[in-house]
Amino acid sequence: QVQLVESGGGLVQAGGSLRLSCAASGRTLNNYIGGWFRQAPGKEREFVAAITWSAGSTYYADSVKGRFTIARDNAKKTVYLQMNSLKPEDTAVYYCAGKWGIPMMLATQYTYWGQGTQVTVSS
Repeated sequence: QVQLVESGGGLVQAGGSLRLSCAASGRTLNNYIGGWFRQAPGKEREFVAAITWSAGSTYYADSVKGRFTIARDNAKKTVYLQMNSLKPEDTAVYYCAGKWGIPMMLATQYTYWGQGTQVTVSS
């Protein structure tokens, strides 16, 4: 069992930056995949980024490549999402997520979810 607690959301102007954190607890993260998803009002939850805990391999949605960076801190058991050059279309509730095994980009494949944090980008 893994519990995820995320933080770091807020209001930022277009072009600004935010750093989201997702702290994991409950068990070892061996073979763990950390991910970030977002959901805007009236839209489905969409994949943002993922990282393998062991090797640190990263995966990104095309819409955020070059602007967002996912990383993990082994000692703190925390996954981060550094968001730069934010755009109004990035506005959404951001959820961190976790699963075991291999990286996936489908929300239905993830077992653990954070509570969500609002990111609002003003124009």
